[in-house]
Amino acid sequence: MQREGGKMKAMVLDETSAVEQMPLKLVDLPEPVPGRGQIRVRVFACGVCHTELDEIEGRVPPSSLPMILGHEIVGRVESLGPGAGRFKKGNRVGIAWINWACGRCPFCLKGEENLCDTAKWTGKDVDGGYAQYTVVSEDFAYPIPERFADLEAAPLLCAGVIGYRALRLSGMENGRILGLYGFGASAHIVIQVAKYKYPNGKVFVFTRPNQKEHQDLARRLGADWIGATGDAPPAKLDCAIDFTPVGEPVRQALRNLEKGGRVVMNAIRKTTPIPELDYAEHLWHEKELKSVANVTRRDAQEFLPLAAEIPIVPEVEVFRLNDANEALIRLKEGRIRGAAVLKITE
Repeated sequence: MQREGGKMKAMVLDETSAVEQMPLKLVDLPEPVPGRGQIRVRVFACGVCHTELDEIEGRVPPSSLPMILGHEIVGRVESLGPGAGRFKKGNRVGIAWINWACGRCPFCLKGEENLCDTAKWTGKDVDGGYAQYTVVSEDFAYPIPERFADLEAAPLLCAGVIGYRALRLSGMENGRILGLYGFGASAHIVIQVAKYKYPNGKVFVFTRPNQKEHQDLARRLGADWIGATGDAPPAKLDCAIDFTPVGEPVRQALRNLEKGGRVVMNAIRKTTPIPELDYAEHLWHEKELKSVANVTRRDAQEFLPLAAEIPIVPEVEVFRLNDANEALIRLKEGRIRGAAVLKITE
């Protein structure tokens, strides 16, 4: 990223470490300069995602260091690079995990730019939103529906978009039962989408045993049954989405799955392995296990208007930019109700 004369505040990762070591440092950096076809965005809010934990702790390390993390970005267009004209100065835009794709490879040509071998990811391969300014190709920015305030809109850009993709891949239909394992930023949005799109369906929520606040939120958002991860639900699941960072819920979801059902794993990495599976108990009868890899622009373009139509009501906990380490520690410990969001600019 080219930089120009003005200064901005940013929380920067210099080296991977346990998040408890408070690795993000508040620094002054030159403001970025938009290149050809790019826009410079003044960041007002940036969501805090579990992927940032994977980056910080080395499971999904940034392609280079130092790096500014953050890929749930909401801000205003401040300046246009040469050739950029899709947005005007002052327009509110969002930036998501996918930052660029080649558009030419077999995956891109099939509409699967999330699998592009040379794709770039916001906050991993290029500087992200834990800063007062960022730049992005205008083709990878999205208008934000007016219904949402900046802080509400931020988690929609990843927790919402990737959750929408996972729900679509799950094969959920009206009249069926969907299981959600883990009830954090993404799941609390997915349940709202599922209740809207499938009014005759049911949603069963599984959490850690001691997460009363998460269970209370799930109940308020319309969960039809709530239990702990190891519990047997009152009926088999037709499909399930695993949002957790650990392996055991995958096995539990497969055990509770109906014949011909599908479990979708909505995680880039797991902090613990998936335990050994017994073929007869967990996989036979044509059960499926599918991963979700990243998102496409189409996911965001479809989801954001839908979120406004429903309307989604994101539950957010707000932190200052210089409290990003604290927000990430609380996220790791499962102590965030809904989604954590950094308030970057007043």
